[in-house]
Amino acid sequence: MAEQAVDTGGARQSGKSAAPSHFLGRTRELKELRADIERAGLDTLSGRKTPRARVLLIAGRPGSGRTALAEELVRQVAERYEDGVLRVRLSDPDGTPVPVERTARELLTALGLPTPPGAAEDDLTEALRAALAERRALLLLDDAASAEQVDALLPDAPDCLVVAVSGGPLTGIADVRPCTLGGLDTKSALELLTRFTGSVRITVDPRAAENLVEVCQAQPAALVLAGGWLAARPKMAVSDLAKRLHAETDEGTPLSRVFRFVYDQLPGPAARILRLLSLAPAGLVDPHTASALAGTSVSAARAALDDFVALGLLRAVASPLPQYEVPGCLQPLLHALAETQDRPGELQLARARMLERTVRLLQSCRAITETDHPELREKLQGMPAEVRFPTPRAAEDWLRIRRPALLAAARLAVADGELDTLARRLMSQLVRAMAAHFGTEAAAPDLYGVHRLVLDVAERRNLPRERAAALLNLADLDARTGRTREALARYRAALDAGRQANDPYAAGRAMESVGGAHQELADYDRAADWFGRALAQRLARGERADAARLYGRIAGAHTFAGRYGEALRNWRAAGAVYRKDGDIAAYARALSEVARVQEYAGRPTESLRTCQEAVEWARRAEDPRLQAAIQLRLADTLERLGDSAAARLHRSAAERMLGEGPEEDPDGEKEPEDDASACEIRSASSED
Repeated sequence: MAEQAVDTGGARQSGKSAAPSHFLGRTRELKELRADIERAGLDTLSGRKTPRARVLLIAGRPGSGRTALAEELVRQVAERYEDGVLRVRLSDPDGTPVPVERTARELLTALGLPTPPGAAEDDLTEALRAALAERRALLLLDDAASAEQVDALLPDAPDCLVVAVSGGPLTGIADVRPCTLGGLDTKSALELLTRFTGSVRITVDPRAAENLVEVCQAQPAALVLAGGWLAARPKMAVSDLAKRLHAETDEGTPLSRVFRFVYDQLPGPAARILRLLSLAPAGLVDPHTASALAGTSVSAARAALDDFVALGLLRAVASPLPQYEVPGCLQPLLHALAETQDRPGELQLARARMLERTVRLLQSCRAITETDHPELREKLQGMPAEVRFPTPRAAEDWLRIRRPALLAAARLAVADGELDTLARRLMSQLVRAMAAHFGTEAAAPDLYGVHRLVLDVAERRNLPRERAAALLNLADLDARTGRTREALARYRAALDAGRQANDPYAAGRAMESVGGAHQELADYDRAADWFGRALAQRLARGERADAARLYGRIAGAHTFAGRYGEALRNWRAAGAVYRKDGDIAAYARALSEVARVQEYAGRPTESLRTCQEAVEWARRAEDPRLQAAIQLRLADTLERLGDSAAARLHRSAAERMLGEGPEEDPDGEKEPEDDASACEIRSASSED
């Protein structure tokens, strides 16, 4: 059989159940592979316990049915592995090896385990090995480009099994015997043809059918193309196709000869669409992608894609939305045709149309979640019907299903180097759509990769504003995952870029974040100094609310350092700003912090008085939750002063106000940016 697509661009986990198999032939190979699972390895023969999972290697050229054989083997033995099957591809459609970091992240995600954004390759592979150490799982590693890729993912678990698919031997992995594929046996090859042509056309001229199998060298992918061509021409005899293929002068592989013959029979517009599918990100195509690449309507593109599936030139992907995959064995052939039959400018225009359509879809995907905004609602209604989503759920489903292709589109756009404006718009809209539908925490691993791409473009194009924004976003994600020193270095670089761009927002944010990183590293002197620099800028620009917040951050740094006098001075300064601006609730919180510092400083009486004042201001703010939280602090202070009766009264009152809801922490400091803004590409195009 031809190779099968087993995923949509990422890792996938499945349980024991499997669909009925339509696999043909390869009886000997399957028997040998199953026997190899039970074979004693070199470690076992020497008396040592097997330290790692057994690796089975299926080697063959693209189009030989190597993935189909691997899938059939997995189907037959999956019930032995109660923790399920993990599938992942190790090469992109153009043959580029997938970075191990991305593969390990996808496998961990398939296992339902956390994947910290920006984590190093070694950390992710170690986490993967730890996760598989106590499991009995089966890993299918498709299209491996090198032994290093496979070795990095091997579980240190003898109860696991790894089935690797590659074009050749994986030198460097111990105790692996490749199962090398040739063509199918004649009986299986004829049966494969029969599935397309029906039995009559084969039985009336069995010799011609055998000749056709011989021309195709019994390669499954070549037979699928031949069968698809015959199925589209029910009155054509099998012998006619065999004669035509014999007459072909192309000296390439059987697959390339059959493909070129089938391609030459296509009408000009269909041939052009097929060539341009080689530009589809991750080899994944939907009607919008094909429509944009070819400059046709969505309905015409959908019809062409279905015709290609019937001809064996494309595979339909099992998906709630119409989605197709370019077979990996045809990808280089299509790419070569596009390079020779289309001018570079035409290919670049096709890429630009595809990226522009993707940007429009992402805009619509995000806008459907914000229909309470009149401007966005009006803009959404002004979009063409073909790019609008009927409901937020439909938009989220599209974003989730197309995620691998969207991320691949961003990577390809940046790598292209000639479409940086479109690339920046695409990445901006992708970040916003993912944050709107998935939330920034859930999407953080993907967002980290997108921000790194933004940084690449900003540095290549010398765009300091975008560089500052990307560095801030990356540093924020570093800080959240505990890589504080890496975050500090990026915050400093963002400060330099912000100053170069003369962007006071970026520079101010960077200075404050540098202070926060120093505070996290317990360097309170530097933290207070950097908060002070950010404060000076805010005061100079008249940004009073931000200045008040920075007074509080300076006070926090001094409190940690034990400089209570400086801490009190800054909290009072913050409170004065809040009171002058009429923010009563914030003023009550500031007073509560003053009381806390007074208590640390050994002045309990003053702390009690200030805390009582804070309770009164919270009452004036008509914020019962804040009032309850401060009363709890007041109760603790009274308890320490020995007035247990008064403490009980305040605690009871606070509990009545809080009810069953979560308690608000008056110590909590508001971060400079919320989750959504922290992951937004602020300097990208303002177009929504």
